[in-house]
Amino acid sequence: MCCQGTWLGTVSALFSRIHLYLDKEYVMPKFVVEREIPSIGQVSAEELQAIARKSREVLNAMGTSIQWVESYVTGDKIYCVYIAENEQQILDHAAQGGFPANRICQIETMIDPTTAE
Repeated sequence: MCCQGTWLGTVSALFSRIHLYLDKEYVMPKFVVEREIPSIGQVSAEELQAIARKSREVLNAMGTSIQWVESYVTGDKIYCVYIAENEQQILDHAAQGGFPANRICQIETMIDPTTAE
């Protein structure tokens, strides 16, 4: 390696160790939550806004250890992406908000078009 034994090599090695440490120790799991809600794809923008507001209020009360990333609305389901310490936090959020949580899956990894390169 061209940088070994130099200041740059030391810094590079340090950042590599920090990155590995953070990846293994401090990155919270990400989850996909499937919510079965009949005809949710047909509701108005105002109704979706009210649902989002309720979710945000519950999350704010729960603290910073759970984060709603985004949601995708289909005909009869909402797929929500969360970062949380564990599945129980998602179940608690659902119960407090009055939302179904029919299926919760922890995301193991992510791929996208750049994965093919």
